Amino acid sequence: MPYALCFLLFMIGLYCAVVKKNMVKIVIGIMVMEYAVNLFLIMLGYRFGGVAPIIDKGQLEAGMEQFISSSVDPLPQALVLTAIVISLGSLALMISICIRTYEKYGTFDITQIRRLKG
Repeated sequence: MPYALCFLLFMIGLYCAVVKKNMVKIVIGIMVMEYAVNLFLIMLGYRFGGVAPIIDKGQLEAGMEQFISSSVDPLPQALVLTAIVISLGSLALMISICIRTYEKYGTFDITQIRRLKG
C-alpha cells in the first residue's frame, strides 16, 4: 500500500508537469515527482523493527550476525541525501529560468510565450 501511494504521488506530479501551462506549476510538479522517488527509495531500505546501522561495543559483543539481520540498510538513505542536494540545485536552476522568462515576457503561461518557438 505505501508503494502505491508513492506511485500516486508520482502520478500527481507527472500530471502537473505535463498538463499545466503555468511554468511555476510545472516546476512544482517536477519537485513532487522527485520527492515521490525519494520517498520510494527510503521505503525500499526500511526494515520493520530495524535499528540504526551504528556499531558500538554492545553490538560487537552480541554478534555481528544479529546486528546485520536487524539493522536498516543505509545505502538508500545516502542515495536520497545525495538526491535531495541535486534536486535543490535543479530547483534553483528551474526557478531562475522561470524568473528570467517572466522578466523578458511578463508571463508564466507557456502558451503565451510565442517567441520561444524555433
